[in-house]
Amino acid sequence: MIIIMNKKKLAIITARGGSKRIPRKNIKLFNGFPIIKYSIEAALNSNEFDEVMVSTDDKEIAEIALKYGAKVPFFRSAKNSDDHSGTAEVIEEVILDYKKNNKLFDYVCCIYPTAPFVNSLIIKEAMNKLISFNADCVLPVVRYGYPIQRSLKIENGFAKMIWPENYFARSQDLSPAFHDCGQFYCLNVESLIKQKKLFANKTISIEVSELEMQDIDNEVDWKLAELKYKLIQSQINDES
Repeated sequence: MIIIMNKKKLAIITARGGSKRIPRKNIKLFNGFPIIKYSIEAALNSNEFDEVMVSTDDKEIAEIALKYGAKVPFFRSAKNSDDHSGTAEVIEEVILDYKKNNKLFDYVCCIYPTAPFVNSLIIKEAMNKLISFNADCVLPVVRYGYPIQRSLKIENGFAKMIWPENYFARSQDLSPAFHDCGQFYCLNVESLIKQKKLFANKTISIEVSELEMQDIDNEVDWKLAELKYKLIQSQINDES
């Protein structure tokens, strides 16, 4: 393992103003607070970063970000603020904008603004693994609830196995599969600039439970996320 001291670290919460499926999604109230608050506080409370900033093109989001302790040193370009903007491109723009202001960072952690399940402990764990193992990326993953090797596809109205050779396979004999939680990415800046992608060559994962994540793409997802969050908080209170 490699231990590197005195390296500069930046947390970036990416929060553009436009959102089609859930209007004003990045600052919509989640259990009484703008949802972006949870990502900002997770980053700040981790005490891992030299700076916690919000990348946005929106004045209202910027004001809320400042209220909860993040910095907004500049606004995001129009080029990286539409529906087709990739996260890697947004992060690279932030890094280059800081460089213009003579601020250089060795590591970044991009946290999505709609990730209320992310907390300071998992951020600390991810940053520690990123640096200790000299990784390109560390991200949270969740296990699929059912073996994907027995998944189906629909063709002309009929259900068919994608991999029919697994028809007689027992679930317990099939290798587990995982997917990206879509919550945060801790990254080596040099690797990001070179490879131009988040899921880089040397990527390490941290497994979380299904209770600790929720894709939020519509109003039903939002309500499920709030219920999960309340359940987690209830469990924490019972243990304390």
